[in-house]
Amino acid sequence: MAQQPAYPFLPDPVEVGRLYDRYTDLGSATLGESLHFGYWDTPDSTVPLAEATDRLTDLMTDRLAIGHGARVLDLGCGTGAPGTRIARRTGAQVTGISVSGRQVERANALSASLGLADRARFEHADAMDLPFAEDSFDAVIALESIIHMPDRAHVLGQVARVLRPGGRLVLTDFFERAPIPDSGRAAVDRYLREFLMTMIQAEDYPPMLRRAGFRFEELTDISDPTLRRTFVELSARIGGSADALSEAHGADLVEQFDPHDMIDVAEFGHLLVVATRNGK
Repeated sequence: MAQQPAYPFLPDPVEVGRLYDRYTDLGSATLGESLHFGYWDTPDSTVPLAEATDRLTDLMTDRLAIGHGARVLDLGCGTGAPGTRIARRTGAQVTGISVSGRQVERANALSASLGLADRARFEHADAMDLPFAEDSFDAVIALESIIHMPDRAHVLGQVARVLRPGGRLVLTDFFERAPIPDSGRAAVDRYLREFLMTMIQAEDYPPMLRRAGFRFEELTDISDPTLRRTFVELSARIGGSADALSEAHGADLVEQFDPHDMIDVAEFGHLLVVATRNGK
């Protein structure tokens, strides 16, 4: 099957970097410092968004199966909140990369403020051309970052090169749970276009991973209540602080896209993928 649906646009790493250079501060004010979706056990859970985003980081970290001193690559590190959390929870040595200079700056500042500069460092790099030697890492995590990359198969090949045999990859991605109806297509297309993303079919992952040199381990739909609840929280935060957000750098993105439009698009999904690099 095709690697991803045919959209009239593909993300360009340079443009994605520029997007996050101007969107990161606004994203932190709305989505939170982790800059990714939350994870709730049940739809009626009272866990706040900040804790729910930490839960998703922890859920993925646990699947990395790492311990003290492990070398972890955070592929698309955001402002460093997930990477520093991984370093503190596991004792791992974390290297994070982003195509946004603003994110790298903030991530290194966060690491230093937490006294983790020796265990969590962040640098400007593109996942399409990883600047690391073969077998450099014991594990790779990608929290909602592969959605911004123009060629998932190529990125997986890059990850396989820098990941040691037996090392684990854990990522989240957006996917079509079912054909998106006309009633939701405009909202989905606008969301993907404005934030420079694409989505995939879940069944494409196992063969794509095998071709890249991975053994497929897990493919789990974590859409409910993860996506819907996060969109609800985002919509409420934006609506409740519209005046303050209007002054934020990148606020035009809020004007172009209302997350409330995505709440009822149940066909838009959130996928958890786990794989192990082939070899011993």
